[in-house]
Amino acid sequence: MRIVLIHPNYHSGGAEIAGNWPPAWVAYLTGYLKAGGYDEVTFIDAMTHHLTDDQVRARLIELDPDIVGCTAITPSIYKAEELLKLAKDLKPSVVTVLGGIHGTFMYPQVLKEAPWIDCVVRGEGEQVFLNLVRAVDDGQWARDPVSVRGVAFLDADAQVVATPAEPPIQDLDRITPDWGILEWDKYIYIPMGVRVAIPNFARGCPFTCSFCSQWKFWRDYRIRDPKKVVDEIEDLVKNHGIGFFILADEEPTIHRKKFIQFCEELIARDLGVLWGINTRVTDILRDEKLLPLFRRAGLVHVSLGTEAAAQLKLDRFNKETTIAQNKKAIALLREAGIVTEAQFIVGLENETAETLEETYRMARDWNPDMANWAMYTPWPFSDLFQELGDKVEVFDYEKYNFVTPIMKPDAMDRAELLDRVMNNYRRFFMNKTFFQYPWEKDKQRRKYLLGCLKAFLKSGFERTFYDLGRVGYWGPQSKKKVDFAFADERVHARPDGAAIAAADEGWVTMHGPKIEMRRKKGEELAAAAIAACGGGHDQLSDEEADRALAAHAARTAAANEAAHASTV
Repeated sequence: MRIVLIHPNYHSGGAEIAGNWPPAWVAYLTGYLKAGGYDEVTFIDAMTHHLTDDQVRARLIELDPDIVGCTAITPSIYKAEELLKLAKDLKPSVVTVLGGIHGTFMYPQVLKEAPWIDCVVRGEGEQVFLNLVRAVDDGQWARDPVSVRGVAFLDADAQVVATPAEPPIQDLDRITPDWGILEWDKYIYIPMGVRVAIPNFARGCPFTCSFCSQWKFWRDYRIRDPKKVVDEIEDLVKNHGIGFFILADEEPTIHRKKFIQFCEELIARDLGVLWGINTRVTDILRDEKLLPLFRRAGLVHVSLGTEAAAQLKLDRFNKETTIAQNKKAIALLREAGIVTEAQFIVGLENETAETLEETYRMARDWNPDMANWAMYTPWPFSDLFQELGDKVEVFDYEKYNFVTPIMKPDAMDRAELLDRVMNNYRRFFMNKTFFQYPWEKDKQRRKYLLGCLKAFLKSGFERTFYDLGRVGYWGPQSKKKVDFAFADERVHARPDGAAIAAADEGWVTMHGPKIEMRRKKGEELAAAAIAACGGGHDQLSDEEADRALAAHAARTAAANEAAHASTV
């Protein structure tokens, strides 16, 4: 079986301003396929190489695949659909497969607008895709597609069919990524000028922030053996020349004991590699005394989900944190010599000039090393999207990229919102440029911060930052000429809430069904997981945490087996 995996050519001027990010999904998926006996896998990175459709077409003609798989987050969904149509037009017998978070929950809409897609892989892809490849190989897919769990497709009557979910892979260490499939000289982290990797430490999250969907996608919280993760990082450093890595997890510090083991293992091996993470404010407060250990292990950059400068917004986002906690966590990280980045979500319907100014004043008061103002992006499968209802009026998913103001605040237009956000960036980083970064006493921190400033300025001069060149923003004087180029609503219709709820049905996780998009924090499994992982008010001992997680895993496995037995 000849398999081709494609990463769509989509750019928005968001996180990519710091460099080209290696698509880790390809390495994990390819490694799992090869372990399952399928070695003919080729990867086309259309995003990193900025490949046109004609260039992708030429590669597909050359490779003549039996299966073409493409991933898509929400803003890249149209690019992915177009690539799969291209593959189907070239070779009608090819099996076209879409994976990723958007298709996982939006498959009813995706399959109807792109009927040339033969199959949507839902959720964690390794086992589902391997099962699908085997089914295509032996003819089972053509005879009985319902036999493959975790997929959605159109039947002979053009009706959407979704099969029962495939249980999450409980032992993530079964997955051995094939990092050799990536062209490592293409993935450079601009702040340091070195190759960058994004390995996986754990999957899932026990928290349920209303604007997020990671906890829904992964379905369950699972963590790897810290030594196995460091084995993987050592391979990346020694065999692929990696000089910096970012853990892919939403919150790798959840399981305190294993994160400590991870750091100790890095210190013991002395790989000479620096790294960064995203994590929660409450974990930093919990681990105050451990921050020097984290720094010795090479942790140099922590991005904190501070999210808002007003407690009302924090509560709306279901963050379970306070303004005072945000400020203290940033101070603790700075004292430990770790670069801090504060994340603010702006652009909801109640945003005003005053609230935007408040986030700026708060950023100056907290004094993080960096600040990021991300436009609220209402993932169509998130809880908050459903709660916002008719207040969401743009359904051109290509603009759902954290830099385009999807929501229109009641008190200002979108161009003014963008202008005021840019004003926050200008003032914040001007202050850092002249009064802080060059005078930083810690040489490593100073070098790193000046590297980040270089990346920021480079994207600014190239007009790629925040997609400014494409929308025509050149400063306050141009805000009346800004054009976000939203597509016509007749082309991109409002997603069907009932269809999304139906897609959630049966997607049972440690969080509970969540079909009605409401928090049910009293659920036994969610409460046990949150307490065990450090999210509750009372900390469990390491032994109690391990026992709770083991018991939860056993219950989940039993439930999955029972669900499977009922479908066969």
